[in-house]
Amino acid sequence: MSNEKQIEQEIQAKGLSAPRLTPNHIDSVVQSVHYFTAGDGYAGALASSEEFNSLPEGERFINPPQQLDLLIFCVIVLKNGFTVTGESACVSPENFDPEIGKKIAYENARNKIWMLEGYLLKEKLYQAELDKRF
Repeated sequence: MSNEKQIEQEIQAKGLSAPRLTPNHIDSVVQSVHYFTAGDGYAGALASSEEFNSLPEGERFINPPQQLDLLIFCVIVLKNGFTVTGESACVSPENFDPEIGKKIAYENARNKIWMLEGYLLKEKLYQAELDKRF
């Protein structure tokens, strides 16, 4: 069981019921998740450049530096269209595992959603309190 789920169970067990964010809520605001390496980005940027496309076809080679393939990005698109990013970099090519890199990049991006949604909830609570005063 993830640490997140353990904390959620503890909150529920203690009967804490004030407005708060839950892991399910965080997951519910995600529309899509995308992964790519810095090497992919390098290749895509080069392939779409005028300079590259002006070369004769036989001279169009894309060879990103190997280190760029050790950096994985995760882009999470939220349902409202906002995006958050996370990354995972590997020091040793021998230790590189794309699945582990994706998990780390995803968690780094997902953690940003907690901050954004936390701010949004706090603002809603604040505005509701202001509305009560007037």
